[in-house]
Amino acid sequence: MKNFFRKMSGKNADLEEVYEDDDVEMESENDGWMDDSEEGQLSIDVYQTQKDIVIKSTIAGVKPADIDIAINNDMLTIRGKREMANTVKNEDYLFRECYWGAFSRSIILPVEIQAEKIDASLENGVLTVVLPKAKPAKEISIKVKG
Repeated sequence: MKNFFRKMSGKNADLEEVYEDDDVEMESENDGWMDDSEEGQLSIDVYQTQKDIVIKSTIAGVKPADIDIAINNDMLTIRGKREMANTVKNEDYLFRECYWGAFSRSIILPVEIQAEKIDASLENGVLTVVLPKAKPAKEISIKVKG
Protein backbone atom coordinates (compact mmCIF):
# COMPACT_ATOMS: atom_id res chain seq x y z
CA MET A 1 0.00 0.00 0.00
CA LYS A 2 2.92 2.35 0.77
CA ASN A 3 4.19 2.05 -2.83
CA PHE A 4 0.72 2.85 -4.17
CA PHE A 5 0.67 6.14 -2.27
CA ARG A 6 4.25 6.89 -3.36
CA LYS A 7 3.17 6.53 -7.00
CA MET A 8 0.07 8.65 -6.40
CA SER A 9 2.12 11.38 -4.72
CA GLY A 10 4.70 11.43 -7.54
CA LYS A 11 7.67 10.33 -5.42
CA ASN A 12 10.35 8.53 -7.39
CA ALA A 13 13.14 6.14 -6.46
CA ASP A 14 15.78 8.92 -6.56
CA LEU A 15 13.97 10.72 -3.76
CA GLU A 16 13.38 7.55 -1.73
CA GLU A 17 16.20 8.31 0.74
CA VAL A 18 15.04 11.89 1.25
CA TYR A 19 11.52 10.80 2.22
CA GLU A 20 12.39 7.61 4.06
CA ASP A 21 12.85 9.22 7.50
CA ASP A 22 9.82 11.46 7.00
CA ASP A 23 7.60 8.45 6.22
CA VAL A 24 8.46 6.74 9.49
CA GLU A 25 7.70 9.92 11.42
CA MET A 26 4.42 10.49 9.56
CA GLU A 27 3.26 6.93 10.12
CA SER A 28 3.78 7.14 13.86
CA GLU A 29 2.08 10.55 14.06
CA ASN A 30 -0.97 9.35 12.14
CA ASP A 31 -1.49 6.07 14.03
CA GLY A 32 -4.04 7.67 16.36
CA TRP A 33 -5.22 10.32 13.94
CA MET A 34 -7.69 12.59 15.69
CA ASP A 35 -8.09 10.77 18.99
CA ASP A 36 -11.39 11.19 20.83
CA SER A 37 -9.76 13.75 23.12
CA GLU A 38 -8.97 16.08 20.20
CA GLU A 39 -11.39 18.49 18.55
CA GLY A 40 -11.49 19.34 14.89
CA GLN A 41 -11.37 22.99 13.93
CA LEU A 42 -14.49 24.25 12.20
CA SER A 43 -13.92 26.13 8.92
CA ILE A 44 -15.79 29.42 8.77
CA ASP A 45 -16.40 32.47 6.61
CA VAL A 46 -16.92 35.77 8.43
CA TYR A 47 -18.09 38.93 6.71
CA GLN A 48 -19.91 42.12 7.61
CA THR A 49 -22.72 44.20 6.28
CA GLN A 50 -23.56 47.71 7.48
CA LYS A 51 -25.73 46.28 10.26
CA ASP A 52 -24.42 42.74 10.96
CA ILE A 53 -21.46 40.43 11.36
CA VAL A 54 -22.27 37.16 9.56
CA ILE A 55 -20.59 33.80 10.18
CA LYS A 56 -21.16 30.87 7.81
CA SER A 57 -19.89 27.32 8.09
CA THR A 58 -20.60 24.05 6.34
CA ILE A 59 -21.66 21.60 9.04
CA ALA A 60 -23.21 18.75 7.07
CA GLY A 61 -24.40 15.78 9.11
CA VAL A 62 -24.89 17.71 12.35
CA LYS A 63 -28.28 18.17 14.00
CA PRO A 64 -29.14 21.67 15.27
CA ALA A 65 -29.47 20.21 18.79
CA ASP A 66 -25.81 19.09 18.59
CA ILE A 67 -24.52 22.64 18.02
CA ASP A 68 -23.70 25.01 20.88
CA ILE A 69 -23.02 28.69 20.25
CA ALA A 70 -21.77 30.80 23.13
CA ILE A 71 -20.60 34.38 23.44
CA ASN A 72 -18.35 35.66 26.18
CA ASN A 73 -17.37 39.33 26.03
CA ASP A 74 -15.96 39.75 22.51
CA MET A 75 -15.42 36.03 21.75
CA LEU A 76 -17.91 33.79 19.95
CA THR A 77 -17.46 30.00 20.22
CA ILE A 78 -19.22 27.40 18.09
CA ARG A 79 -19.02 23.78 19.31
CA GLY A 80 -20.60 20.60 18.11
CA LYS A 81 -20.22 16.94 17.35
CA ARG A 82 -20.65 15.03 14.10
CA GLU A 83 -21.65 11.43 14.80
CA MET A 84 -20.84 8.62 12.39
CA ALA A 85 -23.94 6.50 11.72
CA ASN A 86 -22.04 3.23 11.28
CA THR A 87 -18.63 2.02 12.36
CA VAL A 88 -16.02 0.93 9.86
CA LYS A 89 -12.75 -0.77 10.77
CA ASN A 90 -9.66 1.36 10.12
CA GLU A 91 -8.17 -1.29 7.82
CA ASP A 92 -11.30 -1.18 5.61
CA TYR A 93 -10.85 2.50 4.70
CA LEU A 94 -9.40 3.35 1.29
CA PHE A 95 -9.67 7.11 1.92
CA ARG A 96 -10.47 8.88 5.15
CA GLU A 97 -10.89 12.61 4.71
CA CYS A 98 -14.13 13.40 6.55
CA TYR A 99 -13.89 14.41 10.18
CA TRP A 100 -16.20 12.70 12.68
CA GLY A 101 -16.35 13.75 16.30
CA ALA A 102 -16.21 16.94 18.30
CA PHE A 103 -15.33 20.25 16.65
CA SER A 104 -15.12 23.85 17.75
CA ARG A 105 -14.09 27.30 16.62
CA SER A 106 -13.68 30.53 18.55
CA ILE A 107 -13.31 33.95 17.01
CA ILE A 108 -12.78 37.38 18.45
CA LEU A 109 -15.49 39.69 17.19
CA PRO A 110 -14.18 42.88 15.54
CA VAL A 111 -17.01 45.08 16.86
CA GLU A 112 -19.49 45.11 19.71
CA ILE A 113 -22.68 43.21 18.98
CA GLN A 114 -26.20 43.01 20.40
CA ALA A 115 -26.01 39.58 22.08
CA GLU A 116 -29.74 39.36 22.75
CA LYS A 117 -30.50 39.67 19.02
CA ILE A 118 -28.15 36.97 17.65
CA ASP A 119 -29.86 34.64 15.18
CA ALA A 120 -28.55 31.19 14.17
CA SER A 121 -29.97 28.81 11.59
CA LEU A 122 -28.93 25.55 9.94
CA GLU A 123 -30.19 24.99 6.41
CA ASN A 124 -28.93 22.42 3.89
CA GLY A 125 -25.85 21.75 6.01
CA VAL A 126 -24.83 25.41 6.23
CA LEU A 127 -24.80 27.12 9.63
CA THR A 128 -25.46 30.86 9.48
CA VAL A 129 -25.01 33.04 12.55
CA VAL A 130 -26.09 36.68 12.24
CA LEU A 131 -24.80 39.04 14.92
CA PRO A 132 -26.35 42.53 14.82
CA LYS A 133 -23.78 45.24 15.42
CA ALA A 134 -24.29 47.46 18.45
CA LYS A 135 -24.62 51.14 17.80
CA PRO A 136 -21.30 52.79 18.53
CA ALA A 137 -21.18 54.70 21.79
CA LYS A 138 -21.03 58.44 21.41
CA GLU A 139 -17.75 59.99 22.38
CA ILE A 140 -18.04 62.47 25.20
CA SER A 141 -15.44 65.14 25.65
CA ILE A 142 -14.64 66.07 29.23
CA LYS A 143 -12.95 69.37 30.01
CA VAL A 144 -10.36 69.37 32.73
CA LYS A 145 -10.68 72.21 35.25
CA GLY A 146 -7.54 73.83 36.43
